[in-house]
Amino acid sequence: MEAGVRALPILSLITFFIGLILALQAAYELRRFGAMSFVASAVALSMTRELGPLITAVIVIGRSGSAFAAEIGTMKVTEEIDALETMAIDPVGFLVAPKFVAMIVMLPCLTIWANFMGILGGSLFGVLKADFTFQRYILASLDALYLRDVLTGLVKSFMFGITITAVGCQEGFNTGGGAEQVGRSTTKAVVVSIFLVILVDLVFTMLFFVMAQD
Repeated sequence: MEAGVRALPILSLITFFIGLILALQAAYELRRFGAMSFVASAVALSMTRELGPLITAVIVIGRSGSAFAAEIGTMKVTEEIDALETMAIDPVGFLVAPKFVAMIVMLPCLTIWANFMGILGGSLFGVLKADFTFQRYILASLDALYLRDVLTGLVKSFMFGITITAVGCQEGFNTGGGAEQVGRSTTKAVVVSIFLVILVDLVFTMLFFVMAQD
C-alpha cells in the first residue's frame, strides 16, 4: 500500500502531464518535416524506454525512499532497533526484507501504469491538434512498441526498486543520535537515491544499446 497503491494519484497526474509535454515537444519539431503522424511513436517510445521508469523512481524516492530512512532512523534514535535485537529479532529481516519485496514488486507495476498514463496524456494532444482519433493514436502507439521496449523499462524499474530500498534503509540504520540526524539521513537518502538511480539508468541504457547493436 505504501510503496505502490498510495503513489498512484500523484504518479498518474505527473506522468499524464509528462506525456502531454512530450507530445508538444515532439510535434514542435516533427511538423517542420510534415511528420506529425510520428508523435504517437515518439511519446510511446520515450515513456516506455526512459521516462516512465525514471519519473516513477523519482516519485517513489520522494514518497517511500525518504519514508524508509525516516522510519528506521527514528527507530534507531529511540532505541527500538536495540529492543528488537534484545528480543532476538533480526532488524534486517523484520524491517528491511518486507520493504525490498514490496518495492521490487510494486515499482514495475507502477512503471506500467506510468507508461499508460503518459501515452494517454500524449493522446490528448494527438486528438486535439494532430488529427488523430483516440483509437488511431493508441494503435499507432502500440505499433511503435516492441516487447523489448517495455521489458527494458521494467528491468530498469526492478533495479531502481532495489537501489531505492537499499539506500533508504542503509541511511536509516546509519542515523546518529538526536532528531536532527533523522532529518539529515532522510535528506541524504533522497539525494543519494536520485544520483544512483540515474547512474543505474545510464549503465542499463548503455548495456541495452550495445545489445541492440549485436
